[in-house]
Amino acid sequence: MSWGMRVITFEEPGRVSVNPEPPAELVPGSVRIRTLYSGVSAGTELTAYRGTNPYLTRRWDTERRLFVDGRTHAYPLAGWGYQEVGEVVEAAGDVSDPPVGSLVWGIWGHRAEAVVPAEKVAGHLLPPGADPLPGVFARVGAIALNAVHAADVHLGDQLAVFGQGVIGLLATRLAVLNGARVVAADAIPARLELARRYGAAETFDVRTGSVAEFMRKRVEGADTAIELSGSHHGLHEAIRTVRKGGRVVAAGFYQGEGAGLRLGEEFHHNQVQLISSQIGGVASWLAHRWDVERLQRTFMDLVHAGRVEVAPLVTHVVPAEEAAAAFDLLDKHQSEVLQLAFRFEE
Repeated sequence: MSWGMRVITFEEPGRVSVNPEPPAELVPGSVRIRTLYSGVSAGTELTAYRGTNPYLTRRWDTERRLFVDGRTHAYPLAGWGYQEVGEVVEAAGDVSDPPVGSLVWGIWGHRAEAVVPAEKVAGHLLPPGADPLPGVFARVGAIALNAVHAADVHLGDQLAVFGQGVIGLLATRLAVLNGARVVAADAIPARLELARRYGAAETFDVRTGSVAEFMRKRVEGADTAIELSGSHHGLHEAIRTVRKGGRVVAAGFYQGEGAGLRLGEEFHHNQVQLISSQIGGVASWLAHRWDVERLQRTFMDLVHAGRVEVAPLVTHVVPAEEAAAAFDLLDKHQSEVLQLAFRFEE
C-alpha cells in the first residue's frame, strides 16, 4: 500500500484495518488536504467499533426524523471520524480561500488525504506558526459549547457536570467562563484533578456516594446539570441532582435501553426539564442567532486566545498504522485515555 494514501476502516465489530485508498479527483470548488492529525471521539467511535450505534441496526429517515426498520450504515465503515486538521496542498482553479499551504481544521475522516468543498473549510485557518494538534478539538469543543448553551447558564448558577472526559472537561471550562459555579463528577481521580484545573469549584468522585445528596448538603440542589457520561445511571443521578423545576441537559450518546433510568421518581415529582443536546443542531431558542459553524469558530477562537487550554487533554498521539491497537486500548481501557489522535505523516 502507498504510504501516503490510506484510510482507517472498521471492517466489523472489534476489527480495524488500515487500507489503501485511491486519490480523489480535484473538482471545481474543492481543495485537497493532506491530513496531519485526526482525533478520535471515543464515545461515538466506540459505538461503531463495538457495533452498538443505532445507525447499524436502524434506518434514520431524514424527512420524518424517525428511526425505522432497516439500517443507515453497514460495515465496512471507512474513514469514520470528525476531528481532522491538515494542510491544503492543492486547490481548484476557482478557489482562493483557503489558500494552498494553509493549515485548516474540519471534518473529512480518518484518512491521509481528502478532497473537500472549499466552503467547508474556508475560515477554518490556524494562526501562522500555531501547533496544528489543537485543531482536532474544534468539533468536540462545539459539542461542549452546545451543551452549555442548552443549559442556559446564568452568572452564579449552581451547575453539575457529569462525566469528565474530553467533552465533559471542556463543558466544565466553558461553564466556568460563563459564570457558573461548577461541581464536576466522575469516577477517575486524574480527570477530577483536571476539572479543578479547568475551574471547577468542587469535584465529586461518584464511587463514594450520591452527587444529589452531596449537592443538597450545600444548596437546595443544582440549578442545572449537564450529563456527558453517556450512562443511563448517570442521567438518572443528574435528574436527582437538580432542584425542583431544574434543567438536565442530556448530551451523552446513550446506547440501548434505559436501564437505571427511573422517570417515575425525581423526574416526575420535581418537574425536571430534560433537554437533549446534539451537535446536529443548536438549541431551538438560539437557532436564529447560532449555528454549528458559529459554535466551532467560537470555540477555536477561545483556544487561540488562551482562554481554553486543550493540550492537557491529549494523552495519546499514535501513528495511523497503529489504529487497531488504539481502538483496542479505548475499548478495554477507556479510563486511561482522554484525547487520542492519529498522526498521518510521511
